Amino acid sequence: MKVLINGGGIAGNALAFWLSKLGHDVTVAERFPSLRATGLQIDLRGHGIEVMKRMGLEEAYHSKLAPEQGLQIVDKSGSRRAYFPANTTGKGPQNFTTEYEIMRGDLCRIIHDATKDRTAYIFGTSIESFDDKDGSVEVRFTDGSTNCFDLLVGADGQGSRTRKMMLGSDTADGFYPLNGVCVAYFTIPRPIQEGEGYIATQYMAPGRRGVMTRRHSPNEIQVYLGGTTDSERLKNARRGDVREEKEALSEIFQGAGWQTDEIIKSMKDANDFYCERLGLVKLESWYRGRVALVGDAAYCPSANTGMGTTSAIVGAYILAGEIGRHCGRPSREGPRVDGAKDGLATALMAYEQKFQPFMKQVQKGVLEDTGPDMIPSTAFGIAIMHCILGVASLFKVNVGKWMLKENVKGWDLPEYEEMRD
Repeated sequence: MKVLINGGGIAGNALAFWLSKLGHDVTVAERFPSLRATGLQIDLRGHGIEVMKRMGLEEAYHSKLAPEQGLQIVDKSGSRRAYFPANTTGKGPQNFTTEYEIMRGDLCRIIHDATKDRTAYIFGTSIESFDDKDGSVEVRFTDGSTNCFDLLVGADGQGSRTRKMMLGSDTADGFYPLNGVCVAYFTIPRPIQEGEGYIATQYMAPGRRGVMTRRHSPNEIQVYLGGTTDSERLKNARRGDVREEKEALSEIFQGAGWQTDEIIKSMKDANDFYCERLGLVKLESWYRGRVALVGDAAYCPSANTGMGTTSAIVGAYILAGEIGRHCGRPSREGPRVDGAKDGLATALMAYEQKFQPFMKQVQKGVLEDTGPDMIPSTAFGIAIMHCILGVASLFKVNVGKWMLKENVKGWDLPEYEEMRD
């Protein structure tokens, strides 16, 4: 089949990896002028680790691991109140820090490099519109060109334009915001100090505000500013208006304590700043006709679950696997496809049926668990949380296992004979 993937991030590249391996004619359109290898630290968990291994990328992945050792909780004086080391046993669920921490850009490059020789990448353009009729999808690109494809897949993230076009203007977008919850990401220069180590640090401030720093380099750290806020200035800031978002966050975090004043000052010069309003994407169906969605565009679980990257990787694997199973693949003797176009509807339905139980568990309770009672808002509430986490740390409880959504029960990763070497 002739397939267009709109979006060259992790989900799009992972899908291109598998579909091109199956022998399909794959094009990836990315609106950025080059591979978008930006972003901070991410990880793989559970089934995502297994899919990465099936891709044959384990050696490349390990060569780029972020060296984070664990997560510590500190109070406003910087004193450690709890510490949760990475689970390095190779067994059981991961903790907050996993054995598979990596910078988003590194993972994006790893998958792209393994895919680029058999996939056409076109940068600096994306989909302007499409018309799904007569057994194909006619696509008009933002550069004015047009082309026809057997399948169009939207892999263009939480705010997916492909999703909005697929659903139509008379249908709800499918994005459910976690009211008032936002996270800003950026890096700042900070040379490592003697004896410091590569440890993530989380600080909770009154007013449902939080700061986390993570060190991936001896020269700089990552910063995450997040919380639940009713700031009208941030709410009204146009998405991508970096200057206004930074000013709004400076107001929100003023006087928060610990190292916040220093961090806010450094934030103003950060050139990789990105602010995200957290939410879920929940749809009744991930496809219509010959248009489908994958990754955050279809089922963004929010950063609160720790499963965004894993969901993208696993979802891409299953979508490609079902296409391989129902649409055939070229034979060794020549380019032969058995019923590819006729089997597409069956493949897309199977993708949905196989993967929806996984995503329902990952997303379960996320909208409900962000209410005001779930996040400490006072110094007293934070002190209680410190005590609880301190006890959990003392008894080596894997709190990440309970707070994140890695443990998907009663669901097995499918095997696809068509995608084996």
